[in-house]
Amino acid sequence: MSSAKRKMIEDRALRDAAFALVKADVAHLRNDLTARGIGQRFVDRISGGASDVLDEAVDVAESHRGVVLTLVAAIMLWLTRNPLLALFGDDEDDEDDEDPETAEPEGD
Repeated sequence: MSSAKRKMIEDRALRDAAFALVKADVAHLRNDLTARGIGQRFVDRISGGASDVLDEAVDVAESHRGVVLTLVAAIMLWLTRNPLLALFGDDEDDEDDEDPETAEPEGD
């Protein structure tokens, strides 16, 4: 048998073995996907990442309590800014504060 023919037989055997491995991988993937779908895998991965982020945030918040309390207070003030401004603000509009004699005429 010539060396070229022997090389072709060896290459064909390697090709067939690789193709058998690919077929086995595809079959394994199909079985795995039927057991747990792509959507469930996506949800699992996202929830795993979210729990890691939450754990890290809790660790940082425990070590920086003052900063967290200041941030919460600032958010509360921001959310209640309109009632607080109305409580401490003037009852008159800003336009009424101008003196009619010193105000510039409009439309000229």
